[in-house]
Amino acid sequence: MRMNPTVVLTLILLSLMFGAGLTSAVFGYRLGRGALKGITQPDARPVNNLSDAQGRPIRREGLTFLKENDILANVKARIEGGASEAPGPANEARSTSTQ
Repeated sequence: MRMNPTVVLTLILLSLMFGAGLTSAVFGYRLGRGALKGITQPDARPVNNLSDAQGRPIRREGLTFLKENDILANVKARIEGGASEAPGPANEARSTSTQ
C-alpha cells in the first residue's frame, strides 16, 4: 500500500511542530526556574507588623479618594518649577486649606 506524499509531509511537519513546542516548553521552564532560584515567599505579611506606641496593631479602614482638580493643580505646579514636596494626605490637607 502506497502512502500519499501529502499525508507523509503533514505528519512530518506535525511531529516537527510537536518537538519544537516540547523543546520550547522545557527551555522556558528551565529559564524561569533559574530566574526564580533563591527567591522565597515572605514569612509574614509586612502590613500586619504596623503598631502604635502602645504596641496595638494599627488598622487602616476606608479609602481616601483624591480630587482630580487637586492632582492636576499639583502637577501643573511641579511642571512650572514649583513644589518639590512628595504627594500625600498631609500635603493635600495643606493645599485644600489654602484654596
